[in-house]
Amino acid sequence: MPNAEELKLPFKKVRFSRTTITELMIPSYANFGGKIHGGVLLSLMDKVAYVCAAKHAGNYCVTASIDTVNFLAPVEVGDLVSLKASVNYVGKTSLVVGIRVESENVKTNVITHTNTSYFTMVAKTDDNRPAEVPGLILENEEQVRRFEESRKRKIEKLKQVHEIRTSRPNFDIEQAKQTLASERCIITIDQKENK
Repeated sequence: MPNAEELKLPFKKVRFSRTTITELMIPSYANFGGKIHGGVLLSLMDKVAYVCAAKHAGNYCVTASIDTVNFLAPVEVGDLVSLKASVNYVGKTSLVVGIRVESENVKTNVITHTNTSYFTMVAKTDDNRPAEVPGLILENEEQVRRFEESRKRKIEKLKQVHEIRTSRPNFDIEQAKQTLASERCIITIDQKENK
C-alpha cells in the first residue's frame, strides 16, 4: 500500500499502480466457436489499463491507442482469466500500460499466456483537458527495459505516421497498380471518372 509521501511525489514507483483483475469466463462470453470472444478480452484489457493508468495519474484516463493485440491461444469457458497491468512508460500527459493476459484451467491448474498488449492512455483533468502525469521510478532492470522498449515503440510509431502522411501527396496510382499486381485484389478504376 502506498504511503502518504508517495501520493505527493512528482514520481511514482511502478508497483504503486500495478493492477491485476481476474474474472471467470462464463458461457455468455463465448463466440460461435465456443471460445471466449476476443471483444470480451479487449474490454477487460481496456478496463485494467484504465485502472492502472488512473491510479498512477491520479486522474481520469482515456484510451488513446492500442499497440498490437495478438491472440496467442484461445480462452475456454470456465477458465479464470487474469489481466496483469503495469505502467511501462510515461510522457507528459500519457502513459503506456503493458498488459499480460493469462488463462488458467481451474481443473488442471495449467496457466496459458494468451496475449500481451500495450495501451496508451491519456490523463484528463475534470474539465477534459490533458493532465500532466507523475514521472516513473524505475527500480530494476526489467522496468528500465520496458520503459526503453516503450520509448522506442513510440518513436517508431511517430515515424510510421509521418511517412504515411507525407507519402499521400506523392501517391502514384500506376506504381500502386504494379505493386499490387500480385496481391489478392482487382483494381477497376476508370481514369476518366476518377478525375
